[in-house]
Amino acid sequence: MVVDRALPRETLRRGRLCSLLPAVRELDPNKLGDHLDRLYRAAWALCGSREDAEDLVQDTYLKVLAKPRFLRGEEDFWYLLRTLRNTFLSQRRPAARRSPPLPLPDDDPVEAPESSRPEKAAETREVYAAIAALPDGLREALVAVDVAGLSYAEASKALGVRQGTITSRLFRARERVAKTLTGQPQPTRDSEG
Repeated sequence: MVVDRALPRETLRRGRLCSLLPAVRELDPNKLGDHLDRLYRAAWALCGSREDAEDLVQDTYLKVLAKPRFLRGEEDFWYLLRTLRNTFLSQRRPAARRSPPLPLPDDDPVEAPESSRPEKAAETREVYAAIAALPDGLREALVAVDVAGLSYAEASKALGVRQGTITSRLFRARERVAKTLTGQPQPTRDSEG
């Protein structure tokens, strides 16, 4: 629809154009806690570690709560997921320029058990580590659909790609995670997405 710039704003406000635009609403800070579990699972899959995921979620909430946010016809979780992803990527840029930290010795008895079922905790850590090792495009699609629970259409909208791209990336990501967990060799290309 082409808008004649000569029309006064009053005409546009009263006219049909305003009814076509999505409503702008303020993000309600009191409802952000409703999305904490899904956002944490998404962060864990992106980061690959529980501690980094907690920090990422906290940084995301700090960024969102720093000033009022206005959404245009968008669900709160999509906005939070996109902010989480952007925060994750912006934290990775400087980290990629630094040298990697040295690993702790394996005989360090500091680690406490994560749950009453240690085999389940170990399995969960392996799955999240396999997801975190995926290339960006594949990891983001897998996190959006399988971890955060978005539909293919919602993931497509949240990530800004076509739905067919989500389907393709999910297939490849699931296949890679399954191969990693079973110990099969991986493809040599690292820049899929």
